[in-house]
Amino acid sequence: MTETDSNVYDVVVLGAGPVGENVADRTRAAGLSTAVVESELVGGECSYWACMPSKALLRPVIAQSDARHLPGLAEAVQGPLDTARVLARRNEVTKDWHDDGQVSWLDGIGADLYRGHGRLAGDRTVEVTGPDGTRKVLTARHAVAVCTGSRAVVPDLPGIDQVKPWTSREATSAQAAPGRLVVVGGGVVATEMATAWQALGSRVTLLVRGKGLLNRMEPFVGEMVAQSLTEAGADVRTGTAVTSVTREDGTVVVVTDQGERIEADEILFATGRAPRSDDIGLDTIGLEPGSWLETDDSLRVRDSEWLYAVGDINHRVLLTHQGKYQARIAGAAIAARAFGSAEPDTGAWGAHAATADHGAVPQVVFTDPEAAAVGLSLAEAEQAGHRVRAVDYDISWIAGAYLYGEDYRGQARMVVDLEREILLGVTFVGPGVSELIHSATVAVVGQVPISRLWHAVPSYPTISEVWLRLLETFRDS
Repeated sequence: MTETDSNVYDVVVLGAGPVGENVADRTRAAGLSTAVVESELVGGECSYWACMPSKALLRPVIAQSDARHLPGLAEAVQGPLDTARVLARRNEVTKDWHDDGQVSWLDGIGADLYRGHGRLAGDRTVEVTGPDGTRKVLTARHAVAVCTGSRAVVPDLPGIDQVKPWTSREATSAQAAPGRLVVVGGGVVATEMATAWQALGSRVTLLVRGKGLLNRMEPFVGEMVAQSLTEAGADVRTGTAVTSVTREDGTVVVVTDQGERIEADEILFATGRAPRSDDIGLDTIGLEPGSWLETDDSLRVRDSEWLYAVGDINHRVLLTHQGKYQARIAGAAIAARAFGSAEPDTGAWGAHAATADHGAVPQVVFTDPEAAAVGLSLAEAEQAGHRVRAVDYDISWIAGAYLYGEDYRGQARMVVDLEREILLGVTFVGPGVSELIHSATVAVVGQVPISRLWHAVPSYPTISEVWLRLLETFRDS
């Protein structure tokens, strides 16, 4: 029998990714003692296998593309990217998959870190099994926050284990570019990784089951990204599903429902996410192992007084920045309930309510061109029953866009609620548009009236002048 220790804290956090870190930061700032349990690296998926390494791979790709469209600079950057140096820089960004710096940060806020696998073991109790088999029992006076995130889903195809396919983890941490790469999927991971590896020397074939790419955004976004990938040399095939995949003498052989046979060196499945809740002891408190955890807007699990689920695990929005937003809300709500000085403000836009999860979520896709959106698309707004109008503008007509080069391609759309004359959603696609999205987020979250947006004057000559042109188009249509 291994040794068992017991420790009591105000709050126990399962998972030390960005979400868990932010819950711990907020509860510690409020004066609550906090323990954090992590089985892998402190900093989580985002720091080592998602946001940061993927953008480290993509930044040179986008910078080179921008340069190649600018006369005077284009001639100086005609050669291929230095793939080895790009990968080395990616390794620097991930600190070579060492988490010393983030461990120091946790120490700095006064949270106690427990390395090992954490499982719920009944009411307000977490059992941690360390790497050496030692068990520690942690008890939470006020709250346990589950911040274990999600994992990539690989389809259940015969022999898939022998193929050893890539998921997002392998795609962002690979130390060499495969000569031929098949990417299965049409969402953010698929399009970003297809963009990166095509530019870093792989011959990419992108297989998309649906009609187009990035189907949660406005249709013109996926169309423009697909066109750019094709021009870069990728083979983009829509309406195509994988029926079998094998590895023969080191070569991946993919067969599609069109009867096509495709050979590659590696295959990446970017086909969705599942909750990391299979083995965290949900059964000990009457919940289903492997399930998403439903919460209220304070991120407290339904029908529980002490269990919180924050970030991907609650399936509200699977984005790091939105998970960190939820963490700030959850930390404040936990503290308010712990001290009991006042009932938490869980009304719409209250201090303890994650209201922005409902229809005001921003996202950037770092493809070439970039895509950025916040709020509802036209189809989503119409489906929700709003009386709306889509207002479109070609960003290439903006003086600031012309400075990027004569062949700038981009599109903007705002979805206007005609009853209240506010914005329900905004979408941009084109070089440099990622820096536009926060202004759109402020307009959507703040429900700023169109009449007031006229007084938010964009600087000239910047791409942000598209705001003025959208307003003029709305006025004149």
